[in-house]
Amino acid sequence: MEASSPISLQQTPHQEYPVPEASLKPYKKSFVTSLMEAATLRTPSFKEDTYFISHLKNSEKKALQELRDKLSVSYGSGSTSECSMWGIPLLSNDEKANVILLKFLRARDFRVQDSLHMLEKCLSWRKEFGADNIVEEDLGFKELEGVVAYMHGYDREGHPVCYNAYGVFRDKEMYERIFGDEEKLKRFLRWRVQILEKGINLLHFKPGGVNSIIQVTDLKDMPKRELRVASNQILSLFQDNYPEMVARKIFINVPWYFSMLYSMFSPFLTQRTKSKFVISKEGNVAETLYKFIRPEDVPLQYGGLSRQSDLQNGTPKPASEFTVKGGEKVNIQIEGIEAGATIIWDIVVGGWDLEYCAEFVPNAVGSYTIAVEKARKIAPSEEAIHNSYTSREAGKMVLSVDNTASRRKKVAAYRYFVRKSTVV
Repeated sequence: MEASSPISLQQTPHQEYPVPEASLKPYKKSFVTSLMEAATLRTPSFKEDTYFISHLKNSEKKALQELRDKLSVSYGSGSTSECSMWGIPLLSNDEKANVILLKFLRARDFRVQDSLHMLEKCLSWRKEFGADNIVEEDLGFKELEGVVAYMHGYDREGHPVCYNAYGVFRDKEMYERIFGDEEKLKRFLRWRVQILEKGINLLHFKPGGVNSIIQVTDLKDMPKRELRVASNQILSLFQDNYPEMVARKIFINVPWYFSMLYSMFSPFLTQRTKSKFVISKEGNVAETLYKFIRPEDVPLQYGGLSRQSDLQNGTPKPASEFTVKGGEKVNIQIEGIEAGATIIWDIVVGGWDLEYCAEFVPNAVGSYTIAVEKARKIAPSEEAIHNSYTSREAGKMVLSVDNTASRRKKVAAYRYFVRKSTVV
């Protein structure tokens, strides 16, 4: 059965267009799928603080003032730098200082003395660690940049996104080179803090602004046993010194047994912490990430359209999203292409495993359709397609994705722009 949905799009670069959907044949969920969904849906989504003083309860306002008073007693006679974070003096009594103080209070359920103790320990650690200047250091991990831990784009609400993937350390030589001894481990931890500090430098630290980041952790091929020491130290550093800095933690390519492990340690997590978790099994990566991050901001390897080089060119060109249901073939028709014009396009379908082709159809009667990209099966691991075509005559471009051989719904995205001929 083929449910064809031709879509005619006029030539308006960068505009989003709705795409009709066909019906999806029902299928029985596996036991593992049910487990994963249970782990994902058991808690409500995290609601980030606004940091407006007017939104606080009276008891929380009182706690904020008490923390500020106690901090003033401890650091009032010292220099401003001794009691500041990310260039913000904590005794300044302004909205940026309030945001930071409220993060520490929230992390300790507004228990003032506990919050003060945590804050003082953090200030001491930052001074000893040299955290304020770490972004400028060259720690020599060029081979890990853009692979293991890196900031890449923003989510739909403007939060900077940090991606983490440790699968490369399954290679024993790589593991020894990075974690071979205590000094190497310390340098790696320093580099990991540097990545986080780069993300924090993008935050607003103001009420109603973007005051936290998104963490995406790829569990595919992660050597858990070997990385246990490093993982524990990273987790400890972040928990102790970066309270309420993460709005959401998205785990992708999660192995089947993770849901059972989650069920075991879930009771020991606070409701607030659990509400930040999003768990996505392997093969569901793009569908999960698109819920929070626009396709043009999702890296290629995770089913998006964003290349590292794109980040150097300012705001990415927006993409149009659509869904390809099971048993459906979608044709995207981009009309109004003039003779001599060049059309450039990107297209991706999450977890591909379907057929794709691109054709140019001339307007003139009797002209032949040109196969720009012949129909071929796209493997699940393939990244977004980026291509261009210069037309010799007026016509339209047709991008086709054929999912008729599958019963599974897939998310997809595309974008294009047309460069007119400069020949007069």
